[in-house]
Amino acid sequence: MAKIAVTPTIVVAEFMLFQKKVSSKKAVTLAVVSFGVAVATVTDLEFNFFGACVALAWIVPSAVNKILWSSLQQSGNWTALALMWKTTPITIFFLLTLMPLLDPPGLLLFNWNFRNSCAVIISALFGFLLQWSGALALGATSALSHVVLGQFKTIVIMLSGYLIFGSDPGITSVCGAVLALGGMSFYTYLGLKKDPATSGKKAPSRQNSFMARPKVAADDSDDADSEQDDTV
Repeated sequence: MAKIAVTPTIVVAEFMLFQKKVSSKKAVTLAVVSFGVAVATVTDLEFNFFGACVALAWIVPSAVNKILWSSLQQSGNWTALALMWKTTPITIFFLLTLMPLLDPPGLLLFNWNFRNSCAVIISALFGFLLQWSGALALGATSALSHVVLGQFKTIVIMLSGYLIFGSDPGITSVCGAVLALGGMSFYTYLGLKKDPATSGKKAPSRQNSFMARPKVAADDSDDADSEQDDTV
């Protein structure tokens, strides 16, 4: 439920931070997607006060984090790896600080044999690749598209279990998944439509700026060519 609540939080946060508005068609489509994901996944909801507090405290930072990552890559000319290089040490520091409080015996009592250590290292490698791919998606699309992509992953996992492994989520969950997939398809269609006013404009890229020849160097080379012609 908290992950579903990230979608409207991003819409509100982008409007407050960047005055960015969402079209009515996209707003309706996002509502359909959120409703479909909720029907497909929230089948057994239990309320816990501490868990609810943690979930509510996570919603706003998660939405703002996605917005800033996408904005810095698109307008600030940052790369995904550069942002990860800046933010990962801070994340590791907070994890190490909270680990004794949230998991007191875990690190010291874990059986660190060769097999378990390899499993932890491989898991960390896949976690890094997952974080990198998410950062690349944020830079190439937007925070809202990244959330829709995560919800698409959830629906694919549920439908794969139903179609391949014979799990029975119930007809209500299957209908919710189909509704969510339809909304995601229409949202993708709306995102791929080009605005006629901006289709002819191309944003400058960092690679092109590196490939361009500096004006001073170009002027010097032109002066050298003219002097050589005068000499001849």
